[in-house]
Amino acid sequence: MTPEQATWFSDIFGRLVANVEQVLLGKTFVIRLSFTALLSEGHLLLEDYPGTGKTSLARAISQSVQGSTTRIQFTPDLLPGDITGVTIYDQKSGEFEFHRGPVFSNIVLADEINRASPKTQSALLEVMEEGHVTVDGITHPVQPPFMVIATQNPIEQAGTYRLPEAQLDRFLMKTSIGYPDHASTLRILEGAGQKAHDVTLPPIITQDVVVEMGRMARSVHVDPSINDYVSRLVEATRTATEVRLGASVRGALALVRTAKTLAAANGRHYVVPDDIKQLAEPVLAHRLVLDPEAEFDGVTASGLLGQVLLETPPPSERQAV
Repeated sequence: MTPEQATWFSDIFGRLVANVEQVLLGKTFVIRLSFTALLSEGHLLLEDYPGTGKTSLARAISQSVQGSTTRIQFTPDLLPGDITGVTIYDQKSGEFEFHRGPVFSNIVLADEINRASPKTQSALLEVMEEGHVTVDGITHPVQPPFMVIATQNPIEQAGTYRLPEAQLDRFLMKTSIGYPDHASTLRILEGAGQKAHDVTLPPIITQDVVVEMGRMARSVHVDPSINDYVSRLVEATRTATEVRLGASVRGALALVRTAKTLAAANGRHYVVPDDIKQLAEPVLAHRLVLDPEAEFDGVTASGLLGQVLLETPPPSERQAV
């Protein structure tokens, strides 16, 4: 990526964030993370309370990039075919015809994903990792850009199935929207006469530009010292006494990938240690499995990562290649 391309990338990224902020007031950081995940070709897990704007976020992102969006309400009786689609026999033509499921959209909101059975949850794994769905032995690709925004309620746990570590590892990031501050709440209440679904945002870019921006982000320069820093951070999560399972290699790759996108969003064609520090928690925290005794003592994955960042010195100079 050239400096000129980085400047263009940052300008478009800022316009996308500002566009979504018209709907999701006062949540700039979460919106930036969402677009970082989209342009890094990853998926987002939101652990949040009901009514915080998760559906509005998904709709606003899809409208900003001229994409399609679907919402799947996960329930205990949801079947894999309800997500991926089914093959139906057409008596007129005498052939089997594939009817696409709601997963064939640019932005898929998987609402309360932990309410469905593990078998149904696993229906998303193939498409999240490989970008296609296989039904009856036939592969059906989804069109880029493609992102799954999954949500789960941290309070209501009755009748839920905890996401297995292998599935959590498929999500590029995990974060929460949270409640708005006082000033943002007042602005929301002033527009109470208009329903959120009645708001239509103007498109900022096309889907082709999203794909091109993702390609450009992958070309951002990463110094070997940054890779060494990421490796030391990941290794520190594995050797911590409070951790049963540390961050995987996929987690390390995700951290570098998202750091490239964030650097471009900030107008740089190279990654700096602050990019890694800013993304370490949303990218790595949900991949850690803590020791039960440590959890009982109040240790959290976010707190542990904060300690790891303090104890792992960032690079102070570039390495010779």
